[in-house]
Amino acid sequence: MSAVTESLCCILLLFVCVFADQRIITAQSGQNVTLTCRASNISIIVVVEWSRADLLETEYALLYRDGVSVPDHQHPSFKNRVDLQDRQMKDGDVSLILKNVTINDTGTYECRVFMRRSYLKTDPINSIYLRVVDPPGQTGGGTKDGSDGLKVGLPLLGVLLIAAAVVVF
Repeated sequence: MSAVTESLCCILLLFVCVFADQRIITAQSGQNVTLTCRASNISIIVVVEWSRADLLETEYALLYRDGVSVPDHQHPSFKNRVDLQDRQMKDGDVSLILKNVTINDTGTYECRVFMRRSYLKTDPINSIYLRVVDPPGQTGGGTKDGSDGLKVGLPLLGVLLIAAAVVVF
């Protein structure tokens, strides 16, 4: 195998590994969207957090603790528009329903589940990129700030450059 072919294979493998865990959902403005998430150990769920990457660390799309929603830490743009698909969390289902989506809802959402009063920061169990577009025939400006390509493209370019440098040297 030539060096160029090996380089391309390594870059492709790295790309697949980096983006394998994130799902992408596209929705039209005005639709309701369900962001799915399932906890593996369902008997001891105490807290469910749904966050978005661009929100403050203390603000959530939804914070659900001890069987009730906690609005004190909810970002204002999500008030009265989000809920768990199943508040009983049967079978570990902690999916989020986001109602009447807008362009401003575009972003990467992460689902975290805390077990038994352990409030240590944990890795998300699911990461979903939601892309909201205007319905056909309407032009509302595309994405919320036009920078979605940069948000995805620049990190990807950095990873590809590092991978190419490793392969070359």
